[in-house]
Amino acid sequence: MNEEQPQDGQLNIELSEEIAEGVYSNLAIITHSNSEFVVDFIKMLPGVPKAKVKSRIILTPQHAKRLLQALKENIAKYENANGTIKADTMPPIPMNFGGPTAQA
Repeated sequence: MNEEQPQDGQLNIELSEEIAEGVYSNLAIITHSNSEFVVDFIKMLPGVPKAKVKSRIILTPQHAKRLLQALKENIAKYENANGTIKADTMPPIPMNFGGPTAQA
């Protein structure tokens, strides 16, 4: 048996052509339970009242926190090289997801 073993703590990560293309998202909705975080990546189009979840990532709380830290570090590096990212305010998004709205 001659299986490839990671050396010096390196991990061999395989990236298929389909996954390498990526999925565009301009909205992320995050929900959580006591055991997991769910991040739904959505593509919204202007003037279209319906949007689809394009990808869902489920993380443990520990991985969610590591992702937050990695994003903070990478945003800081980006801003150091390219200037401050302007965080435009977005109009409120209706959160009924196509279902009936509640009435009192």
